[in-house]
Amino acid sequence: MAESNAAAPAPAPTTVTLKIDGRSITVPKGTNLLEACKTVGVDISYFCYHPGLSSPAVCRQCLVEIVGQPKLVPSCYTPVADNMDVITKSDKVLLARQQMLEFTLVNHPVDCPICDKAGECTLQKLYMEWDGAPSRVDHNKVHKPKAVDLGPTIVLDAERCILCTRCIRVCNEVAHSPQLTMSYRGNHEILTTAPGTLLDNPYSLNTVDVCPVGALTSKDFRFHMRAWELYKTESVCPGCSTGCNIEIHHAQKRVWRLMPRLNPDVNKYWMCDEGRMTYHALDEGRILGARLGDDPAPLDKAVAFVADRIEQARQKDPRRVGVVFGAQATNEDLYALSVVTAALGARAFVAGRPVVPEREDTILRSRDVNPNRAGAQLFAGLEAGGVAELEKALLGDELDLLWCVGEDLPLSDAAFEALDAIDTVVQAAHDNQLTAGADVVLPAAMWAEVDGTFTNAPTVPGIASRRVQRMRAAFDPPGAAAPHWQHVVAIARRLGQSLEYPNPRALFNAMKEQTPTLASAEWGRPVPLVQLRFAGSRG
Repeated sequence: MAESNAAAPAPAPTTVTLKIDGRSITVPKGTNLLEACKTVGVDISYFCYHPGLSSPAVCRQCLVEIVGQPKLVPSCYTPVADNMDVITKSDKVLLARQQMLEFTLVNHPVDCPICDKAGECTLQKLYMEWDGAPSRVDHNKVHKPKAVDLGPTIVLDAERCILCTRCIRVCNEVAHSPQLTMSYRGNHEILTTAPGTLLDNPYSLNTVDVCPVGALTSKDFRFHMRAWELYKTESVCPGCSTGCNIEIHHAQKRVWRLMPRLNPDVNKYWMCDEGRMTYHALDEGRILGARLGDDPAPLDKAVAFVADRIEQARQKDPRRVGVVFGAQATNEDLYALSVVTAALGARAFVAGRPVVPEREDTILRSRDVNPNRAGAQLFAGLEAGGVAELEKALLGDELDLLWCVGEDLPLSDAAFEALDAIDTVVQAAHDNQLTAGADVVLPAAMWAEVDGTFTNAPTVPGIASRRVQRMRAAFDPPGAAAPHWQHVVAIARRLGQSLEYPNPRALFNAMKEQTPTLASAEWGRPVPLVQLRFAGSRG
């Protein structure tokens, strides 16, 4: 059979070259014009577009001119093409955007002084930057329902809604719960829930994030704090093993809300409603000082007492000392604990909050409601037992002392009774059945008050797993509370062990050096405390 001399077909091009305001650029094929403009720093105003959602091109605020085409085109909807010549700042384009902005504002109420979105409102920002002219409306505006209860988490002000449909697309495309729709037409069109439904899906508060105005507001945050008074700190959600990247918005040593932070490999632009509410535990029922039994005690006295009891138990038999690696603690806490546990020759156990199977979905929510079970299992070691093994050891009278880093220990009543017969040391942020019967309680800092890392291990397919992700302290812990690793190091020094870890970064470096599976982990550059900008400001 004769061989064919036909040349193989050339591969399809994967990039496109075009001009934007006279500048030649190359971008991936399929990129829309708005995103292409962003790559060269060209600012295109828009309302309905969101990079994590489909593009319906309903607001017409992002119009640009393409040489050779008679009409302006929406840049959010128009894909790039070879040799396309785009003009974004011609008089024709700027006038169209200004007119569309004025049209959007025709029936918009002047609610800025009382609106929760003031300071981070896209409409407010664009008005200040693009127009700033007094309204020419000399008749009564169309009035629509205000303070509409859409469901358990959100209130709607229909007068402020600019009909961008972002919220509808979040429900349809992210939450897969089509609970929002538009009713009526023209200037009487309103956002509402679909007949017979409420806005009550597990991702409903993402609609507040994407709303470019103050139409949708969170009941949890509503009227509590002004956006420009908040500071933001990058962190990781402690609500489950998915490890959604978040921003902590805080002021006055208090968290006011949690917002999702973009991570294309984990949570993209989103997070669940339950994760947003985890900040409430930071202010509720905190343990502020050390206790010996039921009595308050100085922290150094409590640490000395713990070290003395551990040494007594170790002298009898190191294997009768049990150490619980809590799945809420950071990798740095757990690494320090592993060093001390190995030096003692003690038995290691891993514990955390029980899994919640009904919580899991195919989006972000994991059935494992512990943020760092992967880290706890890694540092506790292959021979570490779980809660079942710990129960067996307690009921079989195999332990003389139990040291728990974290208060999440889901034991049976019989096992809790067995704890009364041995020395129990608990590093905890909140009181519960475990701390109530503990011989020593050391006050622990929580996730928003510490620097460190979590290792995610989502049970949801399609999300990058085993990522060591950085958390940053938004403010200092209350009272005498301190990060777990500080208590561990203090106890170790009382036991005669020389642990020289002055800060979490030093612990991270030692952990990375001694743990081959973490060789590629990165601490990341420190992020300075940044106050949220007022929406009318530039830059």
